[in-house]
Amino acid sequence: MENKQPAILIQNQYIKDLSMEIPHAPAIFKKLSKNNPQVNVEVNVEAQKLEEDNIFNASLSVKINGDIEGEKAFILELVYGAVVSLNIPVEHQEAVLLVELPHMLFPFARQIVANTMSNAGLPPLMLNPIDFMAMYNAKKAQATAPKQ
Repeated sequence: MENKQPAILIQNQYIKDLSMEIPHAPAIFKKLSKNNPQVNVEVNVEAQKLEEDNIFNASLSVKINGDIEGEKAFILELVYGAVVSLNIPVEHQEAVLLVELPHMLFPFARQIVANTMSNAGLPPLMLNPIDFMAMYNAKKAQATAPKQ
């Protein structure tokens, strides 16, 4: 009987950075009680090999800015990471690290964002699902596009 390693083994998941800022509190809460803020969400994915052969670190970064009536309502920044071991061919590692792993981490990051917003006294914010494959393909296309 073979003792086969799983293709992806998450060894650790962790919050590398979590920052919540409400620069105009408490006055901004009056505006927020009357209107919803305009929210901008930026997501980024990164991965790098650690010292050992098949051990990698991947991180999902989320930056959310909320503005209301020309004022900054809030800034939330989260970097959520994972240390993983991969037992897959080298040619598939990049896609797994930048598509599949963020897909696995996203529900945890989404929950952290929702809880942080709620704990900060702000309107609830539930991030919409993200198409990590489309992000990956766009980055690949941008990297191979001729420079102008």
